[in-house]
Amino acid sequence: MSLSRLVGQRIARRDFLRGAPAIAAAPFVLRVAWADSTYVVADTASGKLRGIDNAGIKTFKGVPYGASTAGKNRFMPPADPAKWTGVRDALVYGPSAPQTEPGKQPNGPAESEDCLVLNVWTPGLADGRKRPVMLWCHGGGFATGSGSGAGIDGTNLARRGDVVVITVNHRLNVLGFTYLGDLGGADFAESGDAGMLDLVHALKWVRENIMHFGGDPANVTIFGQSGGGRKVGTLLGMPAAKGLFHRAIIESGPTITLVEREQATRVAENLLKELGLGRNGVRELQSFPVERIMGAYFEVMRKMNVDQMTEGFSPTMEGKILPQHPFYPTASAVSPNIPLLAGSTRTEMTLQSDAAAFSLSEDAMHERVQALVGASAGSMIETYRRVNPGSTPSDVFFLIASDYRYGAPVMKIAERRAALGKAPVYLYYFRWETPVQGGRLKSPHTIEVPFVFDNVKISAALTGGGSEAMALAEKVSSAWIAFARTGDPNTPQLPHWPSFNPTDRPTMVFNNDCRVQNDPIREQRLAMFEAMKLT
Repeated sequence: MSLSRLVGQRIARRDFLRGAPAIAAAPFVLRVAWADSTYVVADTASGKLRGIDNAGIKTFKGVPYGASTAGKNRFMPPADPAKWTGVRDALVYGPSAPQTEPGKQPNGPAESEDCLVLNVWTPGLADGRKRPVMLWCHGGGFATGSGSGAGIDGTNLARRGDVVVITVNHRLNVLGFTYLGDLGGADFAESGDAGMLDLVHALKWVRENIMHFGGDPANVTIFGQSGGGRKVGTLLGMPAAKGLFHRAIIESGPTITLVEREQATRVAENLLKELGLGRNGVRELQSFPVERIMGAYFEVMRKMNVDQMTEGFSPTMEGKILPQHPFYPTASAVSPNIPLLAGSTRTEMTLQSDAAAFSLSEDAMHERVQALVGASAGSMIETYRRVNPGSTPSDVFFLIASDYRYGAPVMKIAERRAALGKAPVYLYYFRWETPVQGGRLKSPHTIEVPFVFDNVKISAALTGGGSEAMALAEKVSSAWIAFARTGDPNTPQLPHWPSFNPTDRPTMVFNNDCRVQNDPIREQRLAMFEAMKLT
Protein backbone atom coordinates (compact mmCIF):
# COMPACT_ATOMS: atom_id res chain seq x y z
CA MET A 1 0.00 0.00 0.00
CA SER A 2 1.38 3.47 -0.86
CA LEU A 3 2.20 5.88 1.94
CA SER A 4 -0.33 8.42 0.67
CA ARG A 5 -3.16 5.83 0.82
CA LEU A 6 -1.91 4.66 4.19
CA VAL A 7 -1.92 8.18 5.57
CA GLY A 8 -5.37 8.78 4.12
CA GLN A 9 -6.75 5.75 5.94
CA ARG A 10 -5.12 6.82 9.18
CA ILE A 11 -6.66 10.29 8.92
CA ALA A 12 -10.06 8.70 8.40
CA ARG A 13 -9.54 6.71 11.61
CA ARG A 14 -8.28 9.68 13.65
CA ASP A 15 -11.10 9.48 16.20
CA PHE A 16 -10.27 5.86 16.94
CA LEU A 17 -6.56 6.57 17.12
CA ARG A 18 -7.00 9.39 19.57
CA GLY A 19 -8.57 6.91 21.96
CA ALA A 20 -6.14 4.08 21.24
CA PRO A 21 -3.74 2.81 23.90
CA ALA A 22 -0.36 4.52 23.68
CA ILE A 23 3.08 3.83 25.05
CA ALA A 24 5.11 6.81 26.21
CA ALA A 25 8.50 6.53 24.51
CA ALA A 26 9.91 9.83 25.80
CA PRO A 27 8.63 13.14 27.14
CA PHE A 28 6.11 14.65 24.71
CA VAL A 29 6.37 11.55 22.44
CA LEU A 30 3.70 8.92 21.92
CA ARG A 31 3.90 5.92 19.59
CA VAL A 32 0.84 4.21 18.18
CA ALA A 33 1.46 1.12 16.06
CA TRP A 34 -1.10 0.31 13.37
CA ALA A 35 -0.42 -2.22 10.64
CA ASP A 36 2.89 -1.29 9.00
CA SER A 37 3.01 2.36 10.11
CA THR A 38 4.06 4.10 13.28
CA TYR A 39 2.72 7.40 14.49
CA VAL A 40 4.68 9.76 16.69
CA VAL A 41 3.29 12.70 18.62
CA ALA A 42 5.41 15.72 19.51
CA ASP A 43 4.68 18.76 21.61
CA THR A 44 4.89 22.38 20.42
CA ALA A 45 4.00 25.70 21.99
CA SER A 46 0.71 25.67 20.05
CA GLY A 47 -0.30 22.07 20.77
CA LYS A 48 0.55 18.46 20.04
CA LEU A 49 1.28 17.17 16.53
CA ARG A 50 0.92 13.70 15.07
CA GLY A 51 3.55 12.67 12.53
CA ILE A 52 4.87 9.51 10.88
CA ASP A 53 7.95 7.47 11.78
CA ASN A 54 9.56 6.37 8.50
CA ALA A 55 12.30 3.85 9.32
CA GLY A 56 13.58 5.97 12.17
CA ILE A 57 13.07 9.43 10.66
CA LYS A 58 10.09 11.20 12.20
CA THR A 59 8.26 13.42 9.75
CA PHE A 60 5.79 16.22 10.49
CA LYS A 61 4.24 18.05 7.53
CA GLY A 62 2.10 21.16 7.26
CA VAL A 63 3.00 22.39 10.75
CA PRO A 64 1.57 25.89 11.31
CA TYR A 65 4.13 28.44 12.45
CA GLY A 66 1.93 31.46 11.73
CA ALA A 67 -1.70 32.48 11.41
CA SER A 68 -3.55 32.85 8.11
CA THR A 69 -2.33 35.90 6.17
CA ALA A 70 -5.77 36.65 4.68
CA GLY A 71 -8.07 39.57 5.49
CA LYS A 72 -6.78 41.93 8.17
CA ASN A 73 -3.48 40.00 8.25
CA ARG A 74 -2.81 40.60 4.54
CA PHE A 75 0.37 42.66 4.01
CA MET A 76 0.93 42.64 7.77
CA PRO A 77 3.82 41.05 9.69
CA PRO A 78 3.13 37.39 10.57
CA ALA A 79 1.22 36.48 13.72
CA ASP A 80 1.38 33.32 15.84
CA PRO A 81 -1.01 30.50 14.94
CA ALA A 82 -3.99 29.82 17.18
CA LYS A 83 -3.39 27.13 19.77
CA TRP A 84 -5.30 23.87 19.54
CA THR A 85 -6.38 21.13 21.89
CA GLY A 86 -5.92 17.40 21.37
CA VAL A 87 -3.51 16.12 18.73
CA ARG A 88 -3.33 17.80 15.32
CA ASP A 89 -2.46 15.68 12.29
CA ALA A 90 0.79 16.72 10.57
CA LEU A 91 0.75 13.99 7.93
CA VAL A 92 0.52 15.83 4.59
CA TYR A 93 2.06 18.95 3.12
CA GLY A 94 0.21 22.19 3.74
CA PRO A 95 -0.83 24.79 1.15
CA SER A 96 1.66 26.73 -0.92
CA ALA A 97 1.47 30.51 -1.12
CA PRO A 98 -0.75 31.86 -3.91
CA GLN A 99 1.38 31.99 -7.06
CA THR A 100 -0.73 30.77 -10.00
CA GLU A 101 -2.48 33.15 -12.38
CA PRO A 102 -6.26 32.93 -11.97
CA GLY A 103 -7.79 30.50 -14.45
CA LYS A 104 -4.68 28.32 -14.64
CA GLN A 105 -3.97 25.08 -12.81
CA PRO A 106 -1.41 25.11 -9.97
CA ASN A 107 1.70 23.05 -10.69
CA GLY A 108 2.03 21.80 -7.13
CA PRO A 109 0.03 21.59 -3.89
CA ALA A 110 -3.13 23.58 -3.26
CA GLU A 111 -2.58 27.31 -2.75
CA SER A 112 -3.96 29.42 0.08
CA GLU A 113 -3.22 32.55 2.07
CA ASP A 114 -3.16 30.22 5.07
CA CYS A 115 0.30 29.11 3.94
CA LEU A 116 2.60 29.72 6.92
CA VAL A 117 3.51 26.08 7.43
CA LEU A 118 6.72 24.11 7.72
CA ASN A 119 7.85 20.49 7.53
CA VAL A 120 10.22 18.70 9.90
CA TRP A 121 12.35 15.56 9.46
CA THR A 122 14.21 14.39 12.56
CA PRO A 123 15.99 11.24 13.77
CA GLY A 124 14.77 11.77 17.34
CA LEU A 125 12.14 13.47 19.47
CA ALA A 126 12.77 15.02 22.87
CA ASP A 127 15.60 12.57 23.45
CA GLY A 128 17.98 15.05 25.06
CA ARG A 129 20.13 15.28 21.92
CA LYS A 130 21.09 18.64 20.43
CA ARG A 131 21.26 18.03 16.70
CA PRO A 132 22.17 20.69 14.14
CA VAL A 133 19.10 22.20 12.49
CA MET A 134 19.08 22.87 8.73
CA LEU A 135 16.29 25.18 7.57
CA TRP A 136 15.76 25.22 3.80
CA CYS A 137 14.57 28.33 1.98
CA HIS A 138 12.94 27.17 -1.25
CA GLY A 139 13.71 28.45 -4.73
CA GLY A 140 11.44 30.06 -7.28
CA GLY A 141 12.75 33.58 -7.00
CA PHE A 142 10.50 35.51 -4.66
CA ALA A 143 7.49 34.60 -6.81
CA THR A 144 6.89 30.83 -6.85
CA GLY A 145 7.77 27.54 -5.19
CA SER A 146 7.23 25.82 -1.85
CA GLY A 147 8.92 23.68 0.76
CA SER A 148 7.04 20.62 -0.49
CA GLY A 149 8.13 18.04 -3.01
CA ALA A 150 10.16 14.86 -3.35
CA GLY A 151 13.40 16.55 -4.39
CA ILE A 152 13.72 18.40 -1.09
CA ASP A 153 12.35 15.64 1.12
CA GLY A 154 14.61 15.77 4.17
CA THR A 155 14.62 12.08 5.06
CA ASN A 156 17.97 11.10 3.56
CA LEU A 157 19.78 14.22 4.75
CA ALA A 158 18.44 13.82 8.28
CA ARG A 159 19.46 10.17 8.35
CA ARG A 160 22.93 10.68 6.86
CA GLY A 161 23.91 13.52 9.18
CA ASP A 162 21.82 12.98 12.32
CA VAL A 163 20.44 16.46 11.74
CA VAL A 164 16.98 18.03 11.87
CA VAL A 165 15.81 19.25 8.45
CA ILE A 166 13.08 21.86 7.98
CA THR A 167 11.47 23.23 4.83
CA VAL A 168 9.23 26.30 4.91
CA ASN A 169 6.35 27.88 2.99
CA HIS A 170 5.90 31.65 3.18
CA ARG A 171 4.22 34.52 1.36
CA LEU A 172 5.46 35.26 -2.16
CA ASN A 173 5.11 37.78 -5.00
CA VAL A 174 2.38 40.41 -4.61
CA LEU A 175 1.17 39.16 -1.21
CA GLY A 176 4.64 38.87 0.26
CA PHE A 177 6.54 41.74 -1.31
CA THR A 178 4.37 44.74 -2.20
CA TYR A 179 5.76 47.84 -0.50
CA LEU A 180 2.80 49.97 0.60
CA GLY A 181 4.51 52.00 3.31
CA ASP A 182 4.66 55.26 1.35
CA LEU A 183 1.04 54.89 0.24
CA GLY A 184 -0.71 53.29 3.22
CA GLY A 185 1.21 54.79 6.12
CA ALA A 186 2.83 53.26 9.18
CA ASP A 187 0.45 50.27 9.36
CA PHE A 188 1.89 49.01 6.06
CA ALA A 189 5.51 49.98 6.63
CA GLU A 190 6.68 46.35 6.65
CA SER A 191 4.56 45.07 3.76
CA GLY A 192 7.41 45.11 1.26
CA ASP A 193 9.28 42.49 3.27
CA ALA A 194 6.35 40.48 4.68
CA GLY A 195 7.53 37.27 3.01
CA MET A 196 10.98 37.64 4.58
CA LEU A 197 9.43 38.39 7.96
CA ASP A 198 7.57 35.09 7.56
CA LEU A 199 10.95 33.34 7.38
CA VAL A 200 12.07 35.22 10.49
CA HIS A 201 8.88 34.01 12.20
CA ALA A 202 9.69 30.44 11.16
CA LEU A 203 13.14 30.84 12.70
CA LYS A 204 11.49 32.05 15.91
CA TRP A 205 9.30 28.93 15.84
CA VAL A 206 12.50 26.88 15.58
CA ARG A 207 14.02 28.69 18.56
CA GLU A 208 10.94 28.01 20.66
CA ASN A 209 10.06 24.47 19.58
CA ILE A 210 12.93 22.60 17.99
CA MET A 211 14.17 21.00 21.22
CA HIS A 212 10.97 18.90 21.18
CA PHE A 213 12.18 17.54 17.82
CA GLY A 214 15.68 16.69 19.01
CA GLY A 215 17.24 19.85 17.56
CA ASP A 216 19.55 22.51 18.96
CA PRO A 217 18.12 26.06 18.78
CA ALA A 218 21.67 27.35 19.25
CA ASN A 219 22.91 25.65 16.06
CA VAL A 220 20.67 26.57 13.12
CA THR A 221 21.83 26.70 9.50
CA ILE A 222 19.81 28.52 6.86
CA PHE A 223 20.40 27.22 3.33
CA GLY A 224 18.75 27.65 -0.03
CA GLN A 225 19.25 27.52 -3.77
CA SER A 226 18.40 30.11 -6.44
CA GLY A 227 15.63 32.26 -4.94
CA GLY A 228 16.25 30.38 -1.70
CA GLY A 229 19.88 31.49 -1.78
CA ARG A 230 18.68 35.04 -2.33
CA LYS A 231 16.52 34.69 0.78
CA VAL A 232 19.53 33.48 2.77
CA GLY A 233 21.54 36.51 1.63
CA THR A 234 18.64 38.80 2.56
CA LEU A 235 18.28 37.23 6.02
CA LEU A 236 21.98 37.98 6.62
CA GLY A 237 21.09 41.67 6.30
CA MET A 238 17.95 41.70 8.50
CA PRO A 239 18.29 42.90 12.11
CA ALA A 240 15.11 40.97 12.98
CA ALA A 241 16.85 37.71 12.03
CA LYS A 242 20.06 38.38 13.97
CA GLY A 243 20.79 35.61 16.46
CA LEU A 244 18.17 33.23 15.06
CA PHE A 245 20.65 31.32 12.86
CA HIS A 246 24.33 30.48 13.11
CA ARG A 247 25.51 29.38 9.65
CA ALA A 248 24.40 30.30 6.12
CA ILE A 249 24.64 28.58 2.72
CA ILE A 250 23.92 30.36 -0.58
CA GLU A 251 23.60 28.01 -3.57
CA SER A 252 23.38 29.76 -6.94
CA GLY A 253 21.38 32.61 -5.46
CA PRO A 254 23.25 35.91 -5.34
CA THR A 255 21.38 38.86 -3.86
CA ILE A 256 23.71 41.83 -4.16
CA THR A 257 20.95 44.46 -4.34
CA LEU A 258 17.21 44.49 -3.66
CA VAL A 259 14.33 46.69 -4.81
CA GLU A 260 14.80 50.36 -3.96
CA ARG A 261 12.00 52.01 -2.01
CA GLU A 262 11.03 54.48 -4.75
CA GLN A 263 10.81 51.74 -7.38
CA ALA A 264 8.79 49.53 -5.03
CA THR A 265 6.31 52.37 -4.53
CA ARG A 266 5.95 52.84 -8.29
CA VAL A 267 5.13 49.16 -8.65
CA ALA A 268 2.56 49.40 -5.83
CA GLU A 269 0.93 52.40 -7.52
CA ASN A 270 0.57 50.37 -10.70
CA LEU A 271 -1.01 47.53 -8.75
CA LEU A 272 -3.59 49.89 -7.22
CA LYS A 273 -4.29 51.38 -10.64
CA GLU A 274 -4.82 47.92 -12.14
CA LEU A 275 -7.40 47.24 -9.40
CA GLY A 276 -9.15 50.55 -9.98
CA LEU A 277 -7.95 52.03 -6.71
CA GLY A 278 -6.30 55.38 -6.03
CA ARG A 279 -3.25 56.03 -3.89
CA ASN A 280 -5.55 56.12 -0.86
CA GLY A 281 -7.03 52.71 -1.54
CA VAL A 282 -4.41 50.59 0.23
CA ARG A 283 -6.67 49.49 3.06
CA GLU A 284 -9.23 48.20 0.55
CA LEU A 285 -6.68 45.66 -0.67
CA GLN A 286 -7.25 43.67 2.52
CA SER A 287 -10.87 42.98 1.58
CA PHE A 288 -10.37 42.21 -2.12
CA PRO A 289 -10.67 38.55 -3.20
CA VAL A 290 -7.20 37.11 -3.49
CA GLU A 291 -7.92 36.07 -7.08
CA ARG A 292 -8.39 39.73 -8.09
CA ILE A 293 -5.11 40.74 -6.50
CA MET A 294 -3.26 37.85 -8.14
CA GLY A 295 -4.77 38.72 -11.52
CA ALA A 296 -3.73 42.35 -11.16
CA TYR A 297 -0.23 41.29 -10.15
CA PHE A 298 0.26 39.27 -13.31
CA GLU A 299 -1.04 42.17 -15.42
CA VAL A 300 1.35 44.62 -13.75
CA MET A 301 4.26 42.27 -14.35
CA ARG A 302 3.38 42.08 -18.04
CA LYS A 303 2.80 45.80 -18.51
CA MET A 304 5.81 47.06 -16.54
CA ASN A 305 8.12 44.29 -17.79
CA VAL A 306 10.02 44.46 -14.50
CA ASP A 307 12.87 42.28 -13.30
CA GLN A 308 11.21 40.69 -10.28
CA MET A 309 14.54 40.27 -8.49
CA THR A 310 15.50 43.96 -8.43
CA GLU A 311 12.51 45.99 -9.64
CA GLY A 312 9.33 44.76 -8.05
CA PHE A 313 7.42 42.25 -5.91
CA SER A 314 10.54 41.11 -4.10
CA PRO A 315 12.14 42.37 -0.85
CA THR A 316 12.40 46.14 -0.49
CA MET A 317 15.43 47.93 0.92
CA GLU A 318 13.32 50.47 2.82
CA GLY A 319 15.82 51.37 5.54
CA LYS A 320 14.49 49.61 8.64
CA ILE A 321 13.67 45.95 8.00
CA LEU A 322 16.58 46.05 5.56
CA PRO A 323 18.93 48.92 6.46
CA GLN A 324 21.08 48.40 3.34
CA HIS A 325 21.37 46.11 0.35
CA PRO A 326 22.66 42.66 1.38
CA PHE A 327 25.98 42.93 -0.50
CA TYR A 328 26.16 46.49 -1.86
CA PRO A 329 28.28 48.53 -1.68
CA THR A 330 29.75 46.15 0.90
CA ALA A 331 28.44 43.07 2.67
CA SER A 332 25.86 43.91 5.31
CA ALA A 333 27.41 43.92 8.78
CA VAL A 334 24.17 42.98 10.56
CA SER A 335 25.28 39.37 11.26
CA PRO A 336 29.03 39.44 10.53
CA ASN A 337 29.96 36.43 12.68
CA ILE A 338 27.99 33.88 10.62
CA PRO A 339 30.14 31.45 8.59
CA LEU A 340 29.08 31.39 4.93
CA LEU A 341 29.31 28.67 2.28
CA ALA A 342 28.47 29.85 -1.24
CA GLY A 343 28.84 28.77 -4.84
CA SER A 344 27.34 28.24 -8.27
CA THR A 345 27.32 25.75 -11.15
CA ARG A 346 29.28 25.97 -14.40
CA THR A 347 26.35 26.12 -16.85
CA GLU A 348 23.46 27.44 -14.77
CA MET A 349 21.57 28.77 -17.76
CA THR A 350 21.15 25.52 -19.68
CA LEU A 351 18.10 24.84 -17.51
CA GLN A 352 16.51 28.25 -18.10
CA SER A 353 17.15 28.94 -21.77
CA ASP A 354 14.91 28.50 -24.79
CA ALA A 355 15.39 25.58 -27.20
CA ALA A 356 17.05 27.80 -29.79
CA ALA A 357 19.90 28.55 -27.38
CA PHE A 358 21.22 25.00 -27.85
CA SER A 359 21.90 25.49 -31.59
CA LEU A 360 23.09 29.09 -31.92
CA SER A 361 24.87 30.42 -34.94
CA GLU A 362 27.89 32.65 -34.42
CA ASP A 363 25.84 35.77 -35.13
CA ALA A 364 23.00 34.71 -32.85
CA MET A 365 25.46 34.03 -30.04
CA HIS A 366 27.06 37.48 -30.46
CA GLU A 367 23.62 39.09 -30.40
CA ARG A 368 22.68 37.37 -27.13
CA VAL A 369 25.98 38.14 -25.43
CA GLN A 370 25.77 41.78 -26.49
CA ALA A 371 22.32 42.01 -24.94
CA LEU A 372 23.91 40.93 -21.65
CA VAL A 373 27.20 42.83 -21.53
CA GLY A 374 26.90 45.50 -24.20
CA ALA A 375 30.10 46.84 -25.72
CA SER A 376 32.17 44.24 -23.86
CA ALA A 377 30.68 41.41 -25.94
CA GLY A 378 33.55 41.02 -28.42
CA SER A 379 36.35 40.86 -25.86
CA MET A 380 34.21 38.73 -23.54
CA ILE A 381 33.59 36.12 -26.24
CA GLU A 382 37.29 36.10 -27.11
CA THR A 383 38.23 35.45 -23.47
CA TYR A 384 35.73 32.64 -23.00
CA ARG A 385 36.78 31.02 -26.29
CA ARG A 386 40.43 31.12 -25.30
CA VAL A 387 39.95 29.45 -21.91
CA ASN A 388 37.32 26.98 -23.18
CA PRO A 389 38.82 25.68 -26.45
CA GLY A 390 36.50 23.75 -28.72
CA SER A 391 33.38 25.43 -27.37
CA THR A 392 30.44 25.84 -29.74
CA PRO A 393 28.61 29.19 -29.98
CA SER A 394 25.94 27.77 -27.67
CA ASP A 395 28.59 26.65 -25.17
CA VAL A 396 30.09 30.14 -25.12
CA PHE A 397 26.70 31.74 -24.60
CA PHE A 398 25.78 29.41 -21.74
CA LEU A 399 29.09 29.99 -19.96
CA ILE A 400 28.87 33.78 -20.28
CA ALA A 401 25.20 33.95 -19.32
CA SER A 402 25.77 31.63 -16.34
CA ASP A 403 28.67 33.69 -15.00
CA TYR A 404 26.76 36.93 -15.62
CA ARG A 405 23.66 35.79 -13.78
CA TYR A 406 25.20 33.65 -11.04
CA GLY A 407 28.93 32.90 -11.06
CA ALA A 408 30.39 36.40 -10.93
CA PRO A 409 27.90 37.78 -8.38
CA VAL A 410 28.39 34.75 -6.11
CA MET A 411 32.16 35.24 -6.22
CA LYS A 412 31.73 38.93 -5.40
CA ILE A 413 29.50 38.01 -2.47
CA ALA A 414 32.23 35.72 -1.13
CA GLU A 415 34.78 38.49 -1.53
CA ARG A 416 32.68 41.14 0.23
CA ARG A 417 31.61 38.81 3.01
CA ALA A 418 35.20 37.72 3.66
CA ALA A 419 36.21 41.40 3.82
CA LEU A 420 34.17 41.76 7.03
CA GLY A 421 36.84 39.60 8.66
CA LYS A 422 34.49 38.19 11.31
CA ALA A 423 33.74 34.65 10.08
CA PRO A 424 35.06 32.23 7.44
CA VAL A 425 33.69 31.99 3.92
CA TYR A 426 33.92 28.82 1.80
CA LEU A 427 33.47 28.93 -1.97
CA TYR A 428 32.50 26.08 -4.32
CA TYR A 429 32.10 25.62 -8.09
CA PHE A 430 29.91 22.73 -9.32
CA ARG A 431 31.24 21.23 -12.56
CA TRP A 432 29.67 17.75 -12.47
CA GLU A 433 27.73 17.14 -15.69
CA THR A 434 24.45 15.24 -15.70
CA PRO A 435 24.03 12.51 -18.33
CA VAL A 436 20.29 13.18 -18.82
CA GLN A 437 18.99 14.62 -22.11
CA GLY A 438 22.08 13.34 -23.87
CA GLY A 439 24.31 15.45 -21.62
CA ARG A 440 23.28 18.76 -23.18
CA LEU A 441 22.42 20.37 -19.81
CA LYS A 442 26.00 19.87 -18.53
CA SER A 443 25.92 21.46 -15.00
CA PRO A 444 22.52 23.17 -14.92
CA HIS A 445 20.83 25.43 -12.40
CA THR A 446 19.43 23.37 -9.47
CA ILE A 447 21.83 20.45 -10.07
CA GLU A 448 23.43 20.74 -6.64
CA VAL A 449 20.10 20.42 -4.79
CA PRO A 450 19.66 16.61 -5.09
CA PHE A 451 23.31 16.14 -4.09
CA VAL A 452 22.89 18.30 -0.99
CA PHE A 453 19.72 16.46 0.05
CA ASP A 454 21.22 13.07 -0.89
CA ASN A 455 18.23 12.60 -3.20
CA VAL A 456 19.94 11.79 -6.51
CA LYS A 457 17.87 8.62 -6.91
CA ILE A 458 14.62 10.45 -6.21
CA SER A 459 15.71 13.19 -8.65
CA ALA A 460 16.96 10.80 -11.34
CA ALA A 461 15.21 12.86 -14.04
CA LEU A 462 17.83 15.55 -13.33
CA THR A 463 20.82 13.50 -12.13
CA GLY A 464 20.43 10.18 -13.92
CA GLY A 465 20.61 8.48 -10.52
CA GLY A 466 23.72 6.48 -11.42
CA SER A 467 26.70 5.35 -9.37
CA GLU A 468 28.75 8.48 -10.10
CA ALA A 469 25.91 10.67 -8.86
CA MET A 470 25.50 8.54 -5.75
CA ALA A 471 29.21 8.79 -4.95
CA LEU A 472 29.24 12.56 -5.37
CA ALA A 473 26.08 12.95 -3.27
CA GLU A 474 27.87 11.33 -0.34
CA LYS A 475 30.64 13.93 -0.59
CA VAL A 476 28.42 16.96 -1.10
CA SER A 477 25.82 16.17 1.55
CA SER A 478 28.56 15.25 4.03
CA ALA A 479 30.22 18.64 3.47
CA TRP A 480 26.94 20.50 3.99
CA ILE A 481 26.30 18.49 7.17
CA ALA A 482 29.83 19.18 8.48
CA PHE A 483 29.31 22.89 7.84
CA ALA A 484 25.96 22.84 9.64
CA ARG A 485 27.55 21.08 12.59
CA THR A 486 30.71 23.18 12.99
CA GLY A 487 30.76 26.07 10.48
CA ASP A 488 33.51 24.24 8.55
CA PRO A 489 32.66 22.00 5.53
CA ASN A 490 35.80 19.87 5.78
CA THR A 491 35.08 16.16 5.81
CA PRO A 492 37.19 13.03 5.22
CA GLN A 493 35.32 12.44 1.95
CA LEU A 494 36.94 15.53 0.37
CA PRO A 495 40.40 17.10 0.02
CA HIS A 496 41.18 19.84 2.51
CA TRP A 497 38.93 22.86 1.80
CA PRO A 498 40.55 26.16 2.89
CA SER A 499 38.46 29.19 3.70
CA PHE A 500 38.25 31.89 1.05
CA ASN A 501 40.71 34.76 0.84
CA PRO A 502 40.80 37.41 -1.90
CA THR A 503 44.39 36.67 -2.93
CA ASP A 504 44.35 32.91 -3.55
CA ARG A 505 40.55 32.51 -3.82
CA PRO A 506 40.58 28.75 -2.99
CA THR A 507 37.48 27.02 -4.36
CA MET A 508 36.18 23.47 -3.99
CA VAL A 509 35.43 22.20 -7.49
CA PHE A 510 32.79 19.48 -7.29
CA ASN A 511 33.08 16.76 -9.91
CA ASN A 512 33.68 13.03 -9.97
CA ASP A 513 37.21 13.98 -8.92
CA CYS A 514 36.70 16.78 -6.37
CA ARG A 515 39.63 19.13 -5.85
CA VAL A 516 40.50 22.58 -4.54
CA GLN A 517 41.64 25.11 -7.13
CA ASN A 518 42.71 28.68 -6.59
CA ASP A 519 40.52 31.03 -8.63
CA PRO A 520 39.44 28.26 -11.06
CA ILE A 521 37.91 30.56 -13.70
CA ARG A 522 40.17 33.56 -13.15
CA GLU A 523 40.15 35.03 -16.67
CA GLN A 524 36.40 34.63 -16.99
CA ARG A 525 35.90 36.17 -13.55
CA LEU A 526 38.06 39.22 -14.28
CA ALA A 527 36.35 39.83 -17.61
CA MET A 528 32.92 39.53 -16.03
CA PHE A 529 33.76 41.73 -13.01
CA GLU A 530 34.90 44.45 -15.42
CA ALA A 531 31.85 44.17 -17.67
CA MET A 532 29.42 44.16 -14.73
CA LYS A 533 31.37 46.88 -12.86
CA LEU A 534 31.66 44.60 -9.83
CA THR A 535 34.51 46.45 -8.14
